[in-house]
Amino acid sequence: MTGILYLCATPIGNLGDMTQRVIETLRDVDMIAAEDTRNSIRLLNYFQIKTPMTSYHEYNKIEKADQIVSWLKEGKNIALITDAGTPAISDPGEALVAKCLEEEIPVTSLPGCCACITALTLSGLPTRRFCFEGFLPADKKERRMVLEELKRETRTMILYEAPHHLKKTLQQLYEELGQRRITLCRELTKKFETVFPTTLEDVQHYYEENEPKGEYVLILEGRSRKCQQEEEQKQWEALSIEEHMKIYEDQGVEKKAAMKRVAADRGVSKRDVYQALL
Repeated sequence: MTGILYLCATPIGNLGDMTQRVIETLRDVDMIAAEDTRNSIRLLNYFQIKTPMTSYHEYNKIEKADQIVSWLKEGKNIALITDAGTPAISDPGEALVAKCLEEEIPVTSLPGCCACITALTLSGLPTRRFCFEGFLPADKKERRMVLEELKRETRTMILYEAPHHLKKTLQQLYEELGQRRITLCRELTKKFETVFPTTLEDVQHYYEENEPKGEYVLILEGRSRKCQQEEEQKQWEALSIEEHMKIYEDQGVEKKAAMKRVAADRGVSKRDVYQALL
């Protein structure tokens, strides 16, 4: 029988957030795969966990995933932990999970801390619909493409950022997305936890006088549907009624149906479109 891969969430700051189920699982498994064994040993020592560890991180995630899968096939149970939070969220663990599922190896997740969800609940921004972006790409071309997508995003957005990149990222977000509400969260669950609701414009001035410290979670307001509709309407209005009609007719839409769509796009009545065509 194959072993089981356990995805074990660890505290993002406060050690009191470690669940009893995770503690017991880390003690019972045959091995723990840790993102940084030097960092994780302090956590294991605190909870008196003696289980042997092996490293699994961004730079060995492909070849080490093969090794871990072979151990699982031998019947060993293995727990995966990250430096902080839930494995496989903005984390190399996703590659290992995918490999295990390909090999039909059982995977289970032991829920617990997750920085993005913790920050979202503290942000004061809408939580019903949201998307997680993690760290923006370092590559300039790819980063520009992602920012272009975020410009049109109507859901609340969650991003991660390191302190030495924060000012540049906030400046780019303001330049590309314009004025938006944003909440910056840092030191989550720790003694000096900070939740800073502000706007993309105002935060530029704040960090001219204050140096960023600690890892940040950025919760960013999505584009309002009203704003999106107004911009789309302006784009349609740049066309003549005839040009607008031709777009739909070229797609095979019947004339009456095309008139109805044109009217909806432009925020006018179908009668107005009919009279304009006459």
